[in-house]
Amino acid sequence: MGVNQRAAVRMSEQEIARFLDRSRVLTLATLDREGKPHLTAMWFGHIDGVIYFETKAKSQKAVNLRRDPTITCMAEAGDTYDQLRGVAIEGTASLLEDTTADEYWKAAIDIYERYVGPYSPETHPFVEAMMNKRIVVRVEPNRVRSWDHRKLGLPAMPLSGTTAEPAED
Repeated sequence: MGVNQRAAVRMSEQEIARFLDRSRVLTLATLDREGKPHLTAMWFGHIDGVIYFETKAKSQKAVNLRRDPTITCMAEAGDTYDQLRGVAIEGTASLLEDTTADEYWKAAIDIYERYVGPYSPETHPFVEAMMNKRIVVRVEPNRVRSWDHRKLGLPAMPLSGTTAEPAED
């Protein structure tokens, strides 16, 4: 019988939290009106194990989530097989549209701090501007999958192949 590599590369809850705390881009999928995936790359917040992102209230992803709150999101890293790691979350989206709610602003501030810098009363106008005509989406997980190929103990693999060259703009 073979070794269950799936179990060997699974991250612990603490490893998942650390990975998401350090990740910068989340790829998320919502379902369009025909049930086809609509993929987008998003900046996101991560508060107490909960994923949040903000989006324009009339964005396609918001329209999709109002119709069907099914959501899948993934953060990943690594350029070679021995370094691949990631977290995929399947769940239900909750749209936070009340701009007076504490949770709305807590998520907005977390996202601001992750990508812009420390929050203070002086930066509040910038956060308000960032959130103009936007909603916050909270991802409530139903299933979390993770992988960290560094746990396999493979020898370092060189970055090679046709994609190893930097992309030209």
